[in-house]
Amino acid sequence: MPRAFLLVMDSFGIGSADDAAEYGDAGANTFGHIAEFCALGKANKAGIRQGPLQLSALPALGLYHAAAEAAGSIVKGAALPSKTFGSYGFAAEKSLGKDTPSGHWEMAGVPVMKEWGYFSHTTPCFPEWLTQQLIVQGGLPGILGNKHASGTVIIDELGAEHMNTGKPIIYTSADSVLQIAAHETSFGLARLYELCDLARKLVDKINIGRVIARPFVGNPGSFKRTGNRRDLASPPPEPTLLDFLIQQKRHVIGIGKIPDIFAHQGFTHKAKGDGNAALFEETFKAQQHAADGSLTFTNFVDFDMLYGHRRDVIGYARALEDLDHQLLDFMVDMRGGDLAIISADHGCDPTWAGTDHTREFVPVLAFGPGFRSVNLGKRRSFADIGQTIAAHLGIAPLKRGTSFLKDIQP
Repeated sequence: MPRAFLLVMDSFGIGSADDAAEYGDAGANTFGHIAEFCALGKANKAGIRQGPLQLSALPALGLYHAAAEAAGSIVKGAALPSKTFGSYGFAAEKSLGKDTPSGHWEMAGVPVMKEWGYFSHTTPCFPEWLTQQLIVQGGLPGILGNKHASGTVIIDELGAEHMNTGKPIIYTSADSVLQIAAHETSFGLARLYELCDLARKLVDKINIGRVIARPFVGNPGSFKRTGNRRDLASPPPEPTLLDFLIQQKRHVIGIGKIPDIFAHQGFTHKAKGDGNAALFEETFKAQQHAADGSLTFTNFVDFDMLYGHRRDVIGYARALEDLDHQLLDFMVDMRGGDLAIISADHGCDPTWAGTDHTREFVPVLAFGPGFRSVNLGKRRSFADIGQTIAAHLGIAPLKRGTSFLKDIQP
C-alpha cells in the first residue's frame, strides 16, 4: 500500500500571488530575492553572502522551473537545470489572509473563506476587556507589551522587566495571533501554558486564529527562545484530509507544529523537534517506520521563525542549503509507492519591509520512485495537494481541490 509525505517549508513563497497588492505585497518573492541576494554577494546585518545558493536536490525536483513560472521570468542566481526528476508547479491560495493555519488547512482540503479577527495597530493593541480578563483570571500583576512587535525584539526590550515584575510579555503581529512570551525559569513553563490556555478561551469570541506560547531562557542581553513553543489554534471549521484518513484507520504522523496548527485533531502519532535539522531527523524516523497507507506531515519552522520574520537573508539561504542536503538522503531512502510533496503555507520575504508574512504563490514539488517528471503548472488552490494525497492513499475524494495524481503516474 502507498505512503505519502507532505513537507512544508514554512514561509517559502516563490513569487507574488495575483492578489498580492491587496495585502501590500506586490513584488514580494521570498525565494527569488534570496537567490538574487546570494548571486550578487549582497550584505545584510548578518554579514556578506559569499557566492550563489548551493542547491542540488531542490533544483532537480523542479524548484527553479516552478519559481520561474510563478515569477514570470528566470530567477537570478537560479539557472534552470537541463533535467528534472520531479513534477513541479506552483499554487495560489484561496483562503483569505496569509496566516499559518489557513495555508495548512487549505493543503488538507479546507480553505478558510471567512475573515480572521485581528488586533488594532494602535498601542495598546488589545481591547481593555481582554487585558483585564487576562490579569484577573490569570492572577497577574499586569502585562507588558500590548502592541505589534517582533518576538525577538520585544523579548530583548522587555525581558529584564518581565523577570523583575512577573508580568508576561503579550503582543501580536499582522497575523491573527496573540503571543505570550515568558521566561521558563522565573515565570515557569507550566504557568505560561496555563495562561495561553486561558487566552485561547478568551479570544475565541473574536475569532483569533492562534495563541502562541513563546518561552525563553537566559539573562538580559542574552535571551534565547526555546523549542518549547506551543501553538493553540482554532480547530478547522470542518473535517480535513487528516480526519478522513483517521476514519479509514490510517496512521497520520504530525511532526513539528503541525498537530498544534490542527488543534491536535486527526493524528495517531506526534513528534517535536527543536529546529529544522531535528525535525528532519523525526521525518527520517517516520520514513523508516511509517505504516503502509500513512501520511507523514512535517513543518520546517526555522525558515519562517528564525529567518523570514527576522529578515535574515543569509540565515534563510543557509537553512535552504542545509535542508537541500538532507533531502538527498530522504530521496535515496524512499520506497516504491512513496509519494512526497514539498510545499509552503505562505511567503515571508526576508528582503521585504516589516516583519510579517507575504502573500505569495508556493511551490508544489511532487516526487517518488516511478513517478514522472511533468510540469503541473499553476494550481488554483493549495487544496490540490490534499486531493492528490487522498487519491494516492486510496480514500474518497475531498470536497475541494483537483488531483494531479494521474498526471504524474507512469
